[in-house]
Amino acid sequence: MFISFEGIDFSGKSTQISRIVQWLRADDHKVVLVREPGGTEISERIRSILLDTRYAAMHPITELFLFSAARAQLVGDIIRPALAEGAYVIADRFLDSTTVYQGYGRGLDVEQILSVHEIATQGIQPDLTIVLDVDVEESMARREANHVTADRMETADKAFFERVRAGYYDLTERFSYRFRIVDAMRPIDDITKIIIHLINTHRKDTA
Repeated sequence: MFISFEGIDFSGKSTQISRIVQWLRADDHKVVLVREPGGTEISERIRSILLDTRYAAMHPITELFLFSAARAQLVGDIIRPALAEGAYVIADRFLDSTTVYQGYGRGLDVEQILSVHEIATQGIQPDLTIVLDVDVEESMARREANHVTADRMETADKAFFERVRAGYYDLTERFSYRFRIVDAMRPIDDITKIIIHLINTHRKDTA
């Protein structure tokens, strides 16, 4: 089963992913955890370019293809083999991040982006996508509270992240068979219980 976690920055993805991985492993499931961009030697090198604030002038199309190149390597080296072995693949971001950040955020054509995804992922998509939703003000407040230095992607303005958040809602309607939005303003334990319920429900529905 392939599960991706999405959301704007500081929505709590890392915390919830860690908890879900621990829950699955405690139930004797093999779990492969990946992140985007990254996860392979080549993908991590691409990641360093994408997040480097020195490249603030990067063209959105360049950005799209760099993310897609990193994804193609990750799919070929790790995700496809893991799924073939029957493992649970848990992804901290996947193709939907590119759709909302480069499409809704940067203004590239969404349909063209979806076509690029087909090539980069070899047709692989998550079985279940969990979107942890917080408003943009909360995201920015959490970053400030944690004293985190913004990377190149995080230096965008509020309007950009508003478009990204709206993009997730649009994709939830378009791909309702796999998208689930979770209110990430709730207590952490409540969020974990909701996600576990969503995973269990999906497993029952597809059994």
